[in-house]
Amino acid sequence: MPKIYFDYAATTPIDPRVAKEMASYVKGKFGNTMSLHSFGQEAKFVLEKSREKVAAVIKAKPNEIIFTGSATESNNLALKGIAFAAFSNAMVGQENQRSREFPTDHLGKKKHIIISQIEHPCVAESVDWLEKQGFEITRLPVDKYGLVNYLDIEKAIKQETILVSTIHGSNEIGTIQPIEEIGKICREKNVYFHTDASQCLGKIPIDVNKMNIDLLTASSHKIYGPKGAALLFIRNGVKIEPILHGGGQERGLRSSTINLAAIVGFAKACEICDKEMKKEAERLEKLRNILIKEVITIKESYLNGHPEKRLPNTLNVSFIGVDSHELLRKIPDIAVSTGSACHANLKKPSSVLMAMGINDKDAFGAVRFSLGMWTTEKEIDAVIKSIKKVLL
Repeated sequence: MPKIYFDYAATTPIDPRVAKEMASYVKGKFGNTMSLHSFGQEAKFVLEKSREKVAAVIKAKPNEIIFTGSATESNNLALKGIAFAAFSNAMVGQENQRSREFPTDHLGKKKHIIISQIEHPCVAESVDWLEKQGFEITRLPVDKYGLVNYLDIEKAIKQETILVSTIHGSNEIGTIQPIEEIGKICREKNVYFHTDASQCLGKIPIDVNKMNIDLLTASSHKIYGPKGAALLFIRNGVKIEPILHGGGQERGLRSSTINLAAIVGFAKACEICDKEMKKEAERLEKLRNILIKEVITIKESYLNGHPEKRLPNTLNVSFIGVDSHELLRKIPDIAVSTGSACHANLKKPSSVLMAMGINDKDAFGAVRFSLGMWTTEKEIDAVIKSIKKVLL
């Protein structure tokens, strides 16, 4: 049986059109964007053209895009950068110095952050670290579909709140949050709003202005671009501190030599997604629905996440009484996942599923299927047959 890849939420193959665009920047064009000579200035020009392409996909201004090395870095910069800025502004009669340990008696009133209980580990662990530094963290529950109630966010916001961060589309269950409603509440309350849209970019329309988003994370390798490139949208006027210091690249907010080849690939991937998103989303949704219909007839099983408010390519199914790790070992030629790729090797119940009220046993039986550009109906049929062979 040929290998079948149903783990596009973990990472995607590079689109050949993207690889072709990147080729000259891998082989010959190597200038440093900070250099003043012609090699550097040519690289700088390409960097800014790439920034324009990426900004266009989310309806942002080019100067609001900061390139980073990963979504993890972008999320860390968003959360810690906003927190550091709040700390800096609260310092009274103190030198503006950064240290690993915050003197919590100088934090002032603005030290409260709100997230949901189903955030990606890089968000959840960033706020865990901030909590140890003296910040107050509220982790809001979700309903049985993995949805945050935006009215709960409104109730949780208080005078000390500096930031709300909620994932846009869940990397584990595919549920899409009410981002526009959350953004509206944050704007009315004068609180920054950040969303991790790594699974949404290129799959569903994003408009940072309409959605009242102040900071947004997205990643290249989720949309058929290369690894090593990501973005953080930072709305003009947002007060944020860098977490990397050095040469002052990216408006001083992300010091590091620019990975130009990866950024060129990221920009090309954004350009392609922007043109093909509607048609591709319709195709994937059709395939996803076929898979849902067939897979929940296998053994005793049920769909995790919202039945309608979900990404077009992602589904998560609990097979009752089945150890999903054992199931995956029995279908080695089919690439599916037991949850977030970042925690795939940890044999413990998914924190996302647990937050939704799913018991340990059913959480251990959960499998994530995520489809992509090269998924076919023939592959859907083959996956169904393979799982039936193992479980029935």
